[in-house]
Amino acid sequence: MFGVGVAAALATGLLGAWPYSPLVGWDTAAVVFSAWVWGLIVTMNSAETNAHATREDPGRAQADLIVVAAAVASLIAVGFVLVQASSAKGADQDLLAGLGVVSVAVSWLTVHSLYALRYASLYYTGQPGGIDFNQSIPPRYLDFAYLSFTIGMTFQVSDTDLQTPSIRATALRQGLLAYLFGAVVLGTTINLIAGLASSG
Repeated sequence: MFGVGVAAALATGLLGAWPYSPLVGWDTAAVVFSAWVWGLIVTMNSAETNAHATREDPGRAQADLIVVAAAVASLIAVGFVLVQASSAKGADQDLLAGLGVVSVAVSWLTVHSLYALRYASLYYTGQPGGIDFNQSIPPRYLDFAYLSFTIGMTFQVSDTDLQTPSIRATALRQGLLAYLFGAVVLGTTINLIAGLASSG
């Protein structure tokens, strides 16, 4: 993932767009990461989810933190891109606006996909439990994705019951991040509408 992102950033810079190369690199890496995650987990059953979620990986927590930090940092880069888009004309304005929209969407997808993995790890580590999905069979990754993206889209849980402090704390952190992304999406939308109105 990291190597692909660096390659995309360098390619963007060599094409003469160095100011936007970090964001393009992040977008590329995030797309690769999300595609890898979903390609891996979408068909896993409960037993496979348990085995994968509890696999020893000493660097997992640090890697997760880096990904979330990069996603949040990308929002700052989106702000820069939108400022540049407001003063650009024609196709350049459209390209920069599109880059901003894609970057927010990709970062949003990456963060909530990562939290789905996190909930599975918290649930299956030690004595399984901590989230009641109101079903008789053990949860699989898609169940944890349901929880994660529900929080990501509504800032709350729906029909699941969070039963441990660590899982509730994780949900709180995710909800705050989701609110931040929601604010950026709203700001991006307003900026694009204003830009289209002024250019028209």
